[in-house]
Amino acid sequence: MQDRILTSESHQTTDYLHWFRHSAPYINAHRGKTFVIMFEGEAILDPNFQHIIHDIALLHSLGIRLVLVHGARPQINRNLQAQQLTTPFHANRRVTTREALPCVLGAVGSIRMQIEALLSMGLANSPMYGARIEVVSGNLVTAKPYGIHDGVDFQLTGEVRAVDAASMHRLLEQHNIVILGPTGYSTTGEVFNLLAEEVATRTAIALKAEKLIFLGQQQGVFNAQGKLLREINPQQLDELMLSIKETNPIQALHLKGAKEAALNGVQRVHLLPFAHDGALIQELFTRDGIGSMVTDAHYEDVRIANIHDVGGLMNLLRPLEEQGILVYRSRERLENEINQFAVIERDGTILACAALYPIPVGNNEVTSAEIACVAVHPSYRKSNRGSQILQFLEAQARSQGIQQLFVLTTRTAHWFLEHGFSAATVDDLPNARQALYNYQRNSLVFKKFI
Repeated sequence: MQDRILTSESHQTTDYLHWFRHSAPYINAHRGKTFVIMFEGEAILDPNFQHIIHDIALLHSLGIRLVLVHGARPQINRNLQAQQLTTPFHANRRVTTREALPCVLGAVGSIRMQIEALLSMGLANSPMYGARIEVVSGNLVTAKPYGIHDGVDFQLTGEVRAVDAASMHRLLEQHNIVILGPTGYSTTGEVFNLLAEEVATRTAIALKAEKLIFLGQQQGVFNAQGKLLREINPQQLDELMLSIKETNPIQALHLKGAKEAALNGVQRVHLLPFAHDGALIQELFTRDGIGSMVTDAHYEDVRIANIHDVGGLMNLLRPLEEQGILVYRSRERLENEINQFAVIERDGTILACAALYPIPVGNNEVTSAEIACVAVHPSYRKSNRGSQILQFLEAQARSQGIQQLFVLTTRTAHWFLEHGFSAATVDDLPNARQALYNYQRNSLVFKKFI
């Protein structure tokens, strides 16, 4: 029994060390960056919210600049019900009457104090022990009336006019966490009820944030077949928004904000489930994450090669073949395998290339493919084009149901290790690929599960 306990503890320690070591590049990459995190009022009522706050405190301790934007729909509804008031909705936006405004302000103020209290916890034996977090809020969002739409007067419902990005940057530079609610102030001194999703989106754009994160009820975005879409470009969101507009209007607001942010300079927008313990940490510090990511930094300049690229490929590959870095490929072979290649091309010059070769597998073998012929033009080897084309082929492999990638290399082992591959042996290759292994080249073998 004692041996089993020690073995279990040893596995847990190994898993922890593996995760921690692999999270280090993300910790380094995120330090000093600005993230805007928006969570619905429903998230605040969820039992997991205290864990979310602990994770937010952890992000803050790692040097990430944080702006938190909270919703308040259920809390406002509860206050309205207590006062026996009702407010209609039109196009998923509340019509805020003057009588209802105190209920809105009461809910928003109560939530802000709740968040501030949770971020102030420093109890011994708690995840936030010893943490001192300064939390600030204020009149950082200027609003204007939403006006009349479809004949409906929205009264004290507003929309974002401007975000005081300069003041927010100063507050963030002083290591504060900024909290914003779904309210804004007009230049005439009025208070307007806003959509939290719009506040978060406009804030992320104004701050030029690296990330905008929506914590919602869904894990992310799913296609018609029920498959989670790990990465989406903003152009794909229109159809998705249309399909869920009636069944899930809140997520439609998240997608609308994601599209606007991604098209206006926010590098990554993440859609995560607030009820999943550790969703923020898993998304930000692991390779695969847990939710969906929207980005306009897609691979528009990476494409599948065509027959017209053969000449450019030969010009790029020949010097590396002559040095023995790559295996020689004749023009005829390149023409026959052209659809296996991806290229980055600019002004008629192939700047980078790589090929994806599915590997025939037998029974009980994992679906696999080989990435080969990775090459970057000498003038662009200090850019990220090699990484970009590798990520493109990994996405292609995932879409084909491939679970494991192999590379065989004689000169670039460290580069593949830096991109998530791990050392393997010839015996790890599927049988069909083992039969073709060239022992004379003695290439090192690396693998990666995707």
